[in-house]
This record gives sequence, structure tokens and C-alpha cells, in this order.
Amino acid sequence: MKKIIIASDSTTDLSEELIRKYDIRILPMIITLGDHDYFDFGDLTPDQIYQHYEETGELPKTSAINLVRFEKFFAELRKEAESVIFFTLSSEMSSSFNNARTVALDDENVYVVDGQNLSTGGGLLVLKAAEMAEAGLSATEIVEKCQELVPCVDASFVIDDLEYLKAGGRVSALSANAASMLNIKPCIMVRNGKMIVGRKYHGKLKVVVKKYVNEIIEEAGDIDREFGFITHSGCDKQLVDEVYRQVSEMNIFDKIFITRAGCTVSSHCGPDTIGVLFIRKNPIC
Repeated sequence: MKKIIIASDSTTDLSEELIRKYDIRILPMIITLGDHDYFDFGDLTPDQIYQHYEETGELPKTSAINLVRFEKFFAELRKEAESVIFFTLSSEMSSSFNNARTVALDDENVYVVDGQNLSTGGGLLVLKAAEMAEAGLSATEIVEKCQELVPCVDASFVIDDLEYLKAGGRVSALSANAASMLNIKPCIMVRNGKMIVGRKYHGKLKVVVKKYVNEIIEEAGDIDREFGFITHSGCDKQLVDEVYRQVSEMNIFDKIFITRAGCTVSSHCGPDTIGVLFIRKNPIC
């Protein structure tokens, strides 16, 4: 029997390679598209969501993981390990955390961490936890250290087009249309578990992203060098490669992981969204 299993919902957007390497267990969110329910991270791809939206103008609905699914998931993992540590999408964005915590109250060896983030902002915490588990730390030590890291996670994205945010009711049609007319590319940041609008860039995405990367790294100050993420929702490979080269040349991270956002995150932001995510050495003010 394993000592500790690290797990998360599918919104952490980790690659299959990282999931296999660290033996991370993923509980998928439910995506409702048309008349069908799908599992995020397997049954449906973001490109299928984009195609469906182009053809019908309909966005999918995403659902929090319910109590029954958590009960089954935790019970299965506890057969394999003495303890389970589960990371969720920010409690400010979903009720999954509260549902997981409710179920975990019945088992003192199941720990639930509110990642207070989304996408690989939460994925950063999952990888840190997995490395701590490999190093032999106890479950309580891992949870405590990860909770200390939560306010240090720097997650942000540049969005090329607000169409999906408008369609999902997250921005007004007036704001979205104005951004389109003025060629504005907003930077969406996660702060205190919520998404907020940061800088608003003007111009083509390729030019904007280069400026965004320089500014987001410069403003961060001291950064945990161990690893960072470049996460996107289906950007052109050339753009992703250029961002990778730019970040690599800064010589900040020992490892840079490139991941593509899953269905839950992609259905909210739409295609051509990209961000650089990392952990600071001190909490973000």
C-alpha cells in the first residue's frame, strides 16, 4: 500500500506525461454539451467544444463534482493508500471544494486543499505536493506547506477574444464589442481565488504576448526556480514555441512545462488564450 496519493480535479490541466510521472489521480469534471454529458479529460476535447460553438452558438455547461462521485473516488483511493490529498478548483469558482471537504469529514486520512486557483495554477501545487510525497513528508506536512504556497501562485492569461466570456455571461456584450473594435487583449489574473482583469494590451496577439511575458516576470520579483508552466487553450504552435523560447532565454526556471488547457477552462476562455504560471517565493500582495 502506498503511503500517500496526490489527486485533483481535472481543472489542474496537467499533461498526461506529468500525471504518469507522479502517479497523480484525476477526478474529471462533468461537461454538458448539447444533450450529452461528458467527462473532462478524456471524453471530449476543447476543439470539439469550439466546433460545436461555431456551428450552434451554444457553449457547454460545466458542473461541480457531486458528493456521490467524491465518496466513490476517495473510497477507491483509500484502498491503495494510507492517506489521500486532493486539490480542487478555487472555492470562489466552484462548489467542488465544499463537496469534497464534506465527504472528507468522514475520513481523517483524506485531506482537501482549496487551490484558490484554476488551470495549472492549481497544477503547480499538485506537482509540489507530489514531490514532497516522494521526499517522504507526511500528509499533514504536505498540506500545511501547500496551503502556505497557495497565495504565492502567480496565474495569469492573455485572452485574444472575449467572445466566449461574452457568450458565457462573464463580460457584457458592450465590453466585448468595444475590446474587439479597439483590438484590446486583456490579461486575466487570479487573485484571492477570483479572476480579475489586469492590464489591457493593444495589438496583435503575437506582439501582446511578448510584452505580457516580460512584464509578468519582471513584476513578480523573486520566483521559485524549480518549474513554471506555459498553458494555452489551443494557440498556434509557432506562438507557443516563441513564448517557450522567450521564457527559456530569461533563465528563470529549471524546468518549463507546456500544457494545453482542458475542456473546463477552455469552454470559458475560448481558443487563443495563453499564460505563464509559476510560484513566487513570497505571497502576492
